[in-house]
Amino acid sequence: MSRVGKKVIEIPKDVKVSVTESEVAVEGPKGKLAVPIPQQWRINFKLEDGKLTAERQSDEYTAIHGTARALVANAVTGVSKGFTQEMDVVGVGYKAELRGSAILFALGYSHSIEFVLPEGVTAKVEKLQRTISQYQTTITLSSIDKHLLGQTAANMHKLRKPDAYKGKGVRYAHRPMKLKPGKTGK
Repeated sequence: MSRVGKKVIEIPKDVKVSVTESEVAVEGPKGKLAVPIPQQWRINFKLEDGKLTAERQSDEYTAIHGTARALVANAVTGVSKGFTQEMDVVGVGYKAELRGSAILFALGYSHSIEFVLPEGVTAKVEKLQRTISQYQTTITLSSIDKHLLGQTAANMHKLRKPDAYKGKGVRYAHRPMKLKPGKTGK
């Protein structure tokens, strides 16, 4: 049995939900999202008194029950509150600059990299107080779509993965990174 699938999704007052056989459409103050529900999953969503429940038709697809419920819950949270992800640019001479809907990176290569943000993701580049050695800037990504935000952050992380010895590169801000000690010098 799926514990996540059994949880009830509380719908905020300013969010409208419409359920059909093939999708759950969610509209809130930040925007609109639609979560497709494939027929082969055999998951039904029922809206009663401001609460949304996910029920499966049979025990054949128990593994997907929690996933379907979590996707819809993320859509409800996204249109009401939104999601953010912080990325740190660390390294001497590394920098990030926001230019319209793109971010221009200087990451130690012989050329600069222009990273175009997908539609639905916004960014803010600022210098925060961090205790990281060689810290340069923080990029705050925000979106109503959690999946799109995570994929954008992963693509940005791939531009220059952090070095194992000094931690130079594009890093996730709130993930601790254990650095290797390097040579002992004996």
